[in-house]
Amino acid sequence: MRKILIIGSGKSSAYLLKYLLDKSVSENLFITIGDLNIENAKKLIGNHKNAEVIILDVFDENSRIEAINNSDIVVSMLPARYHLQVAKDCIKFKKHMVTASYVSPELQALNEDAKSNGLILMNEIGVDPGIDHMSAMQVLDRIRDNGGEIILFESFTGGLVAPESDNNLWNYKFTWNPRNVVVAGQGGAAKFLQEGTYKYIPYNRLFRRTEFLDFDNYGRFEVYANRDSLKYQNVYGLDNVKTLYRGTIRRVGFSRAWNIFVTLGMTDDSYTIDDSENMSYRDFVNSFLPYSPSDSVELKLRYQLKIDQDDIVWDKLIELDIFNAKKRVGLKAATPAQILEKILKDSWTLEQNDKDMIVMYHKFGYEKNGKKYQIDANMVVVGADQTYTAMAKTVGLPVAIATLAILNGKIKTPGVQIPISKEVYQPILKELETFGIAFKEKEVPYLGYNPLNN
Repeated sequence: MRKILIIGSGKSSAYLLKYLLDKSVSENLFITIGDLNIENAKKLIGNHKNAEVIILDVFDENSRIEAINNSDIVVSMLPARYHLQVAKDCIKFKKHMVTASYVSPELQALNEDAKSNGLILMNEIGVDPGIDHMSAMQVLDRIRDNGGEIILFESFTGGLVAPESDNNLWNYKFTWNPRNVVVAGQGGAAKFLQEGTYKYIPYNRLFRRTEFLDFDNYGRFEVYANRDSLKYQNVYGLDNVKTLYRGTIRRVGFSRAWNIFVTLGMTDDSYTIDDSENMSYRDFVNSFLPYSPSDSVELKLRYQLKIDQDDIVWDKLIELDIFNAKKRVGLKAATPAQILEKILKDSWTLEQNDKDMIVMYHKFGYEKNGKKYQIDANMVVVGADQTYTAMAKTVGLPVAIATLAILNGKIKTPGVQIPISKEVYQPILKELETFGIAFKEKEVPYLGYNPLNN
């Protein structure tokens, strides 16, 4: 049997495992899942005859090497910082590797070794990055193949709660790593291109510079800029593009309320709070406000940030129970960001029957024969429940399909890569459509840049 090793079995692994197990008989596959915590994997595979779960510590060199050497291909679902050692072992023992994570400079440095050994190290094959790459390149290549010149490309993605499970004022629940949500946008100003001009939005203004998107049947959303929209300019072949903007989608009103946390300093992850373990939620909020012998925490916050009592933003803060004097943080030497994450998890964790939703939107502007055109394309995927989420589906299925395609020799080009070639994106996007992951395209009048970001 052909052996697939999957390292890591977190929240994004449900559909990955289901796909491979469903194909295991016809494709002669045996799947080994290695993790330190094996309970989730055991639950997902049940008593399937073509799968096993092993305790695997990636820091234990002997067990890691044994597991990798005993496989035909390795899927690393670990946090991105752990991929490098796995990749080095894969090259040493001549195994292909697939991940959904961004390519680090250290991993990219293995490109020549991978090529010389005829190995494929496929990365960024999840949803964002992943489906965004493939769906964008499919349209970009089609426009260029038909003689068009790309002058605008905008791309937005959001992991949200589905409308039927949307029962809080923020219109949001965690569908992926909460920490990444809390610290989003930090580490430098957001950078993008607008009508040939470089634009920058510093972190302290990021959530107040938004634009709007409308999805058929799903209403209006807002977008804030990603940190570096130009990261893929050369990769996508957009060196001469006039507008290039990538962003994150939220429901309208989220960003204005989130900016309260940014302004107070609650998203800071650079220092720790003294005696955080014994703090109440109320103490945490008060630690960012001036001392007053008479004014309440609520009054001080409203005064400092100029929030009216009948403002919906105030209702959103109250809903999170951040002024509770009895709830304890319970985290030793925690950063403000870690404490905020703990508080938000109380309100924003998906319940068993909650459904999440992935939304993605591309705008393509191009010029042909002296005329300007625009194509808008959007995708909406709704999850089934807390386990089989839209996030798990749109991350896990591309990883699984790519893994099998590499095993079957349908993807042949070696090296450290992301899914931007026709060899990769055409068959994967075609198969994703059979799972309801597809884009709706429409021709619209060319609109150019959004005036909100002029």
